Amino acid sequence: MSNPTHNENTSSIEAVNRCVNKRISTRIAQVPLASFIFNASGPRCTEEDELNLLGASASAAIMTKSCTLEPREGNAEPRYQALPLGSIQSMGLHNLGYKAYLEMLPRLKQAISPQADKPIVVSVSGFSLADNLTMVKAFQASCADLIEVNFSCPNIEGKAQVGYDFEQTERALEQLCQLGSKPIGLKLPPYFDFSHFITMANIIKKFPVSFITCINSVGNTLVIDPETESAIIKPKGGFGGLCGDYIKPIGLANVRAFSQLLPSSIDIIGVGGIKTGTDAFEYLLAGASAVQVATCFEKEGIECFDRIAKELDSIMAAKQYSSIAAAKGKLKMI
Repeated sequence: MSNPTHNENTSSIEAVNRCVNKRISTRIAQVPLASFIFNASGPRCTEEDELNLLGASASAAIMTKSCTLEPREGNAEPRYQALPLGSIQSMGLHNLGYKAYLEMLPRLKQAISPQADKPIVVSVSGFSLADNLTMVKAFQASCADLIEVNFSCPNIEGKAQVGYDFEQTERALEQLCQLGSKPIGLKLPPYFDFSHFITMANIIKKFPVSFITCINSVGNTLVIDPETESAIIKPKGGFGGLCGDYIKPIGLANVRAFSQLLPSSIDIIGVGGIKTGTDAFEYLLAGASAVQVATCFEKEGIECFDRIAKELDSIMAAKQYSSIAAAKGKLKMI
């Protein structure tokens, strides 16, 4: 696939540089990010041209689509429907297969301007521990900067989310964390009970996990069109992952709970309903070190990253916070 032209790169890099501000720069696993905001694995990050656009945008990192061992077409259409406050989707891990992403990583790195210094995060979502071991080992030997292992895809028929099986999660981490020195993170499903937060946090603390991403979409939700008397997506009998504004309170709660249970050395990336600088600031107060944008990016395109970053920067300036660290986790109780 072709890379963006020089002029496109130049103007986009200027957008990136506008986001390079001490107030909103951050780090994940000691890897520097020019801003607090980047894309979530999911929309607009499957093909190489989409990843190049992210590289030339104000997204603070390039996050790939969650990849599987072999290429996948994904679930049957219609599998995505926009909703007034978000979306419901059951994409089914449509991706090019991990080898395609391995091959394109050097090209993506080469296309990133030295001024942008933008990390690449690969997302891995195997159907078995053996799949994940194969892929993580390969990406450990690549030029990727961070590896996010997806333990929380809710949209594969017959495949339970690993993040809800605590014994399986622990067995997987025992092996995945021994494969190399690149930082490993986990993308987690939403939890709704404090016993689950505590159990998962205690497992994570046993291993050199560098970051967690929470949350994935709220799985197995159902939206019905009363006019047609039908579900609005086809896969899994209409059940799909709920995204957007609907799930922001759940995402905030998960970030807050884990920020209180995990050591500060483990960074937390917040996801769910982030479409404004105010949304990002709320995740910061809850304890996030960065946020990922999915539904808003799907609807608005790459322009959302620069807009949200500017909005967050304005909020930080107005509140006289000089850095992300100064505001992180500073949620007040009443």
